[in-house]
Amino acid sequence: MLENNFLFSSDELKIREEAKELVRSVNPELIRKMDTGEIEYPFEFLREAARRNLLGLRFSREYGGRGLKWTHEVVALEEISVLGAGVGCCYAMPSIVGEALSKFGTKEQKERYLKPLIRGEILSAECLTEPRGGSDFFGTTTTAVKRGRRYVLNGEKRFIAGGAHADIFLVYARTNLDPGVPGHQALSCFIVEKNMGVKIGEIYGLLGFRGMGTARIVFKDVEVPEENLIGEEYGGRRIFNQMMIPERLTSAAGSLGIRACLELAMKYADKRKAFGTKIRNFQGVNFKVAESITKLDAARALVYNAAKAADLADKNPEEYYYEARRLVSEAKLFATEVAWEIVNNAMQILGGIGYTQVYPVERALRDTRLGIIWTGSNEIMKMIIQHEAYRILRKMEVLSKDRDIELDAVEAYKIAEKVYE
Repeated sequence: MLENNFLFSSDELKIREEAKELVRSVNPELIRKMDTGEIEYPFEFLREAARRNLLGLRFSREYGGRGLKWTHEVVALEEISVLGAGVGCCYAMPSIVGEALSKFGTKEQKERYLKPLIRGEILSAECLTEPRGGSDFFGTTTTAVKRGRRYVLNGEKRFIAGGAHADIFLVYARTNLDPGVPGHQALSCFIVEKNMGVKIGEIYGLLGFRGMGTARIVFKDVEVPEENLIGEEYGGRRIFNQMMIPERLTSAAGSLGIRACLELAMKYADKRKAFGTKIRNFQGVNFKVAESITKLDAARALVYNAAKAADLADKNPEEYYYEARRLVSEAKLFATEVAWEIVNNAMQILGGIGYTQVYPVERALRDTRLGIIWTGSNEIMKMIIQHEAYRILRKMEVLSKDRDIELDAVEAYKIAEKVYE
């Protein structure tokens, strides 16, 4: 109902309709049982999405994708995420792990792993966070020691979405063990198959985001063939930096699925009566609705703008990568914060009944809280945004033909008063 058609092309709207059809086909029992823990992973949803050729939309047709753009994917992901953060993440994971394979993998790796990912035949998980830290990615302590034609992995990763049921893991490990070498120069990236000896150390009981088998993953002398190295040895930094685009853009797009809770609250406010009138007639309610709609539209526009920047960066990374990195970080920051505000507004409109399991708003609230933390906390997003903005500003100062507004001040000529040190 509260979609915005003005942003999208006819092809993007077609993808949205396909995603809507998929969402309509989902049995509510799946969502309920994921939240109660009766279902540990939405296998049937993933298989159905694959059957409809909705996985890996951006990837080459050669490997089963549809050769589409980021803008198509974020449109689909908004729709699918009305089912909740778990289902949205399940849908996004082939895109996230597939990014590393598509951008940096060999033809053999794409045939072996990317194709079955897009067909929904295998499950994937991305292993970033470690027990000792999350945001400090380059402080990774998992190691991979080269022995002949194999790497031997040791270490642990935790809070791995889908980790309990994944068939393959995208893993970053330190391959240069010299403590004097900084992490960004020491990490490499691997595809590790579960049957290589990966162990599940813990399946977490989470506040929300249930039914995704979020787990701690243990690597104890796991032998990985050298052909499973993604990209170059010590090239983990480059892969990680690229991977933060799909990680954070899918998180941002998924946050837009909170639209469903806002619509629910609006329908409730148009039925529920108090003091002899519908509660939508009270300013305390209708202002919450107005503010929520406005911020939802703003978040969608920013997410879509970031998606267009990511598409440009795919074609011309030298010119657009840092712009895309900034906009994707802005989209993740803003969309997740907006989603949290909207779900709280929705619960406030419903009042006490919203705090029960009679409506799905309490589940959405538990899900939505995670968005502000994962795929890089929003504090990290702010660090990246300002950093890239200054980088772009310095570049523009060299190239810009813009008006110098400093000269518009009445006393601009007082150069002696412009002291910087």
